[in-house]
Amino acid sequence: MKLVIQRVSEASVKIDGQIKGDIGLGLMVLIGIEDEDGQDDIDWLSNKLANLRVFPDENEVMNKSLLDVNGEVLLISQFTLHASTKKGNRPSYIKAAKPDVSIPLYEKFVAKMNSILPTEVQTGEFGADMKVSLINDGPVTIIIDSKNKE
Repeated sequence: MKLVIQRVSEASVKIDGQIKGDIGLGLMVLIGIEDEDGQDDIDWLSNKLANLRVFPDENEVMNKSLLDVNGEVLLISQFTLHASTKKGNRPSYIKAAKPDVSIPLYEKFVAKMNSILPTEVQTGEFGADMKVSLINDGPVTIIIDSKNKE
């Protein structure tokens, strides 16, 4: 499971011109799911995400987490995070899990984050054509892969 995390002052996702989810201060997160991902990946990444210290403290040092700042999360499914570009110029998505695997894991990740955070996780719609807007604060962008825990 792979996350691309951006600290934002605001972010939103539109589907067919309608806002589906929007947040203020928090993290806009793209999530890519592979076939071998499971509950251990969800547990490890959700804990890491909730406690990742990327928000400034009173000294402007990145020392506070989502929990510390009562931040929000916009979580967007993104199978293209598992694109392989080793051969040719057309990306291969062979490593990305198919919907029958990825949708239940995505929903479990959302539920786990909702159980940790005081604010409800905002989402897009799995498989939809989404237009994501954000103001990257910092900019701060971090990539975490549950297969690289050590």
